Amino acid sequence: MSQEPLGLDALTLEDGHLFHDRKGRPRPLPAAGAPLADTHGHLTCLRRHDASVAVCRAALAGVRLLVVPVDPVDELPRKWPTPQALLDWLDAQVERGARRLEECAAHGMVPPVPAGWTGRLPDLVESIRIIAGAHPYGAPELDADALARLDALLASPRCVGVGEIGLDFGPYNEVPADVQEGAFRRQLRMAHERGLPVELHIRDAQDDPTAAAHRLAVRVLEEEGVPEQGCDLHCFTSGPEVMGPFVELGCHVAFGGAATFRKSDDIRDAAAACPADRILSETDAPYMAPVPLRGEECEPAMVAFSAACLADAREEAGVATREETYAALWENAWGLLMG
Repeated sequence: MSQEPLGLDALTLEDGHLFHDRKGRPRPLPAAGAPLADTHGHLTCLRRHDASVAVCRAALAGVRLLVVPVDPVDELPRKWPTPQALLDWLDAQVERGARRLEECAAHGMVPPVPAGWTGRLPDLVESIRIIAGAHPYGAPELDADALARLDALLASPRCVGVGEIGLDFGPYNEVPADVQEGAFRRQLRMAHERGLPVELHIRDAQDDPTAAAHRLAVRVLEEEGVPEQGCDLHCFTSGPEVMGPFVELGCHVAFGGAATFRKSDDIRDAAAACPADRILSETDAPYMAPVPLRGEECEPAMVAFSAACLADAREEAGVATREETYAALWENAWGLLMG
């Protein structure tokens, strides 16, 4: 098989730094105390980054687990004609990413090993998985054909969960709440039937002090039951009081780039309050790149900055050392999605 030219410019490594901000200034890679996990990164939605380059860069940043959400309504058949075509594309990106990593190794660039880490250390290219589910925006189109596509995705050996599913009452939504709730319940039941965890997308309306979407989601989970394999409240952007009922139900809570923003004290408070066995890291790439890379297209490698922020917030709050938070982020992700 011919070797695809790497092109170090594709990795922005001309000066030896993996990350650069919008002004081209290098931003050092935070030193992680454990392998990194991006539990929710939309590899299929990258616009500026080549997906195989993103896989390579993620590995070089210390990411050892990546979970890619795929949507049977939004992405099929608009982007790919069939579920198998999407899965074949992902396989190809992982293979190309592996070849890029081989060439990087020939130049002396290899994935970092956390100092003192003696636990599980898988290669990223062996630990890229998917979850599958219809986003709330696609709820009206979750018909028999879409459910058949979802079934095919859930049957893939790469699939480790159902998601992202849930409720969105935010500014971009035009789908009635009852339609969203119906699709949410239907897919939640599919997770129960297949013994899979779920990743939830829950967004309240702007300036809604009642957190109506989150309250309804709690009621749905109470009535339908949290899947035995687990539940992840993806891209959490509220405070401890909104998080609390989900934690009481046994849900995990995933924090991404928004936790790093200057005005996100409430999110950092939630991260500090989250039980050690429930906290997760993610990017939601290509959205919400973390500080100091805000304004760039987010990619899975950038989970390094979000994880560092969570570790700092929890240490500053006196609830855990940075090393303890890093270890928890990794072990929780692996246990929920790969265990």
